Amino acid sequence: MSHATTLEDLIGIEHSKLGFYQELKRKIEELKSSNSELEKKRTEIVALLDGITDLMVVLSEDLRILSVNHIFKEWYPDADAIGHFCYQFFQQKNAPCPNCPALKALDRDEIVKDLCLYKRDDKFRHFDVIASPLKTSPTSQRKVLLFKRDVTREKEFQAQYYQAEKMATVGTLAAGVAHEINNPLTAISGFAEGLQRRLGRIHGRVDEDLYNDFAEYTQTIIKECLRCRDIVSSLLSFSRPVDSSFIPVNLNKCINDTLFILKHHLKEQHKVTVSTYLYKDLPDIMGDESQLKQVIINLLTNALDAIGEDGTILIRTSLEKDGWVELIVEDSGCGIPMAIQNKLFEFFFTTKPVGKGIGIGLSTCYSIVKHHKGEISVSSEEGKGATFCVLIPERER
Repeated sequence: MSHATTLEDLIGIEHSKLGFYQELKRKIEELKSSNSELEKKRTEIVALLDGITDLMVVLSEDLRILSVNHIFKEWYPDADAIGHFCYQFFQQKNAPCPNCPALKALDRDEIVKDLCLYKRDDKFRHFDVIASPLKTSPTSQRKVLLFKRDVTREKEFQAQYYQAEKMATVGTLAAGVAHEINNPLTAISGFAEGLQRRLGRIHGRVDEDLYNDFAEYTQTIIKECLRCRDIVSSLLSFSRPVDSSFIPVNLNKCINDTLFILKHHLKEQHKVTVSTYLYKDLPDIMGDESQLKQVIINLLTNALDAIGEDGTILIRTSLEKDGWVELIVEDSGCGIPMAIQNKLFEFFFTTKPVGKGIGIGLSTCYSIVKHHKGEISVSSEEGKGATFCVLIPERER
């Protein structure tokens, strides 16, 4: 038997509806407030991420690139990296790199830091790499966040600072060593020349073979003394490479004069081609002409040694930004391994065979360029030649 709906029933139903709608309205307001807070936090996180100047990449467990930040797009504006393996994209390899920091971070479940060397814009550059595993739910795939910071310039400045310290110390040592060697060397050379002058008195009075031996020995002693004197001169030049009284010097003229001096030596290298591209109206620099020519001779000599009997040498000058005059000496030789490039300007460091060099040339170049308030650097890839770059400030107008 059905019960007739009374007024009280209707009022109760409407009251329940009113309570439901009020609760629903309250929930909607809470969701709006929560969404507003989430949007605010999202905006703050986006602003925070946009303020990071490091390249950021999120990698999957198998090292696929899942997402990147805006810095990645600045470094690689035309590249679509999403879905590619990181070792394929960054290193052009078909397998993960040895000691990969991302794999270490996933294996150890901890933050891993490393210093890596990558090729970017056709140049090898140093990167600080931080790999951090992302905390996810146990059922989801593991991910790792990778930060890469280009520290090439910092490493260059650091190397220049240490190099300047070493060169200053070695310069003082070189001057002392040269002074100490010069005195006994002068005595040896003098006595050998005295013996040579007296050889005529015994000619015909002793066995001919004995006379020839004495003549050869004294000549060898004098010759080696002269070679040692050249080394001592280089040591003294290294320790006091540049006079403070600089004059206006045109680098193009220095190059042409140096090539004229070396023309007979270059003619002997029949299969070596030397090309010059000298900047027209190159401004003068303040410097010592003889010392700058020494830098050019040393760089050309090294280039000839590197290419052997067949190859090319390119000499260029240009006017760079901020008033720097640039000299480039580029060769097509054997190249320089990356592992020793930071040692090239060290005193007595050489890659040449015994008797071919003693490791003074480039260190002297470094010292001369530094005294001219300039910079000298090298870029090379093994088997693909080397490029030496000298930057010297333009003469003040």
